[in-house]
Amino acid sequence: MAQRLLHGVMEAKILEAKLSSVSSSSVVSDHGQPNPAAISKSQKIPRTKLLSLIMKLPFIFTCQGPAAWDVLDNFEQRWRRQGGGDALLAHLPRSSAVREAADQDADAWNVQVFRSIDSRAVVGFPENADEAARCGLVTGAAGDTVERSIQDGYIHAIRRAKYFIYIESHCFLGSSFAWNHPDVAGAAKNGAALHLIPRELSLKIASKIRSGDSFRVYVVLPMWPEGVPESATVQAVLDWQRRTMEMMYKDVAAALAARGSTGQNPRDYLSFFCLGNREAYVPGEHEPPERPEHDTDYMRAQQARRFKINVNANVMIVDDEYIIVGSANVNQRSMDGGRDTEMAMGAYQPRNLDTSSSWPRGQVQQFRLALWREHLGAAACAGDDVLYPGRAGCMNRVNQAARQNWDMYASEKTTVRDNLPGHLMAYPVGVGDRGELWEMVPCFPDTKARVFGSSSDDLPPVLIA
Repeated sequence: MAQRLLHGVMEAKILEAKLSSVSSSSVVSDHGQPNPAAISKSQKIPRTKLLSLIMKLPFIFTCQGPAAWDVLDNFEQRWRRQGGGDALLAHLPRSSAVREAADQDADAWNVQVFRSIDSRAVVGFPENADEAARCGLVTGAAGDTVERSIQDGYIHAIRRAKYFIYIESHCFLGSSFAWNHPDVAGAAKNGAALHLIPRELSLKIASKIRSGDSFRVYVVLPMWPEGVPESATVQAVLDWQRRTMEMMYKDVAAALAARGSTGQNPRDYLSFFCLGNREAYVPGEHEPPERPEHDTDYMRAQQARRFKINVNANVMIVDDEYIIVGSANVNQRSMDGGRDTEMAMGAYQPRNLDTSSSWPRGQVQQFRLALWREHLGAAACAGDDVLYPGRAGCMNRVNQAARQNWDMYASEKTTVRDNLPGHLMAYPVGVGDRGELWEMVPCFPDTKARVFGSSSDDLPPVLIA
């Protein structure tokens, strides 16, 4: 059904009966400040940014219409299971609800709400496995009924993609059944990180290479997920992230080799990025009365005047015509359905789709371009290349700008003359022609944390994935 998306703040909560929103973040009264121990205003706080799609962008999503009622239904189903039954639930007459937008409305949207959730968290799921299957649900190992429509929505959109896919996620690991590492094969293949999204992406790229079609995938991650970067948990996540990347790059490299493509690197088709900030000294700026402890990440970050930008957004844009945005990371716990409870929405504008005569020029593209200008800066976004992310020219331009930003960010110079021209940086991983990976730097700047992470025999896989 057609919907209208409205400007507002994305939050996974009900705002009112006919207006709701699905968020990739939480609203906070302070800036996002991850990781450094003993941080204090008296010692100067790094100017951390939090990318959660609440930045300076005018395209923040709420919806009204039938999809808003789906969000309300989800809340009521959860309340009846985990709250007090019908107690405290207000009766909202649907006869007064906003109906779908008129077909001739150029700003109309089609919206679908997705979930990762199971029958332990909501009422109303069928208990019979056959009936559950007919409803598009699955039956878990414990007999509970599971909805994993977020993963299904991602997969469906990936398989329909024709030109490019752009993803931002706080975590990116999965498809462990395809990893080629015997030291984790048992844990990986026994269900720790089995969701399909990374492999679907790499196989999509490979199929486009075989058919000779132009296709690119861009993935934006934080340098490391939330937590102390040297900790065993974060290092284990980075280890599994590296295995995921390597699996994908080997798929792409194999497709290039089979086609006989020479002089091309898998990174020309699949690139990973991170976000960071580094600022030049401004005369007269605040000088804190105290200094951080010696030889700490906090002290080194202050001296270098740089810090990572955390990525709390979870979004996928396909061909500038379709967008999925919500709370789910690209990892097993978000996509499983039987673990973390998540919500997302998929949306497109019927009057702004790709046709044989025109490229989509609707609000999905406007949102992506605004986001890219924030990430890359105006200079890197000048010209027409960024209008067509599926083409080699766009990927080359983004990779070049991202590598320059990384070189400036990671430079060992103690002082810098200028701020970074953009925040999007190449993820510090080198990629060989056969898909092999290496660390561009042994540790993330200002930390003692390995870029590739390290495996842990002490942590159960369920905590990592």
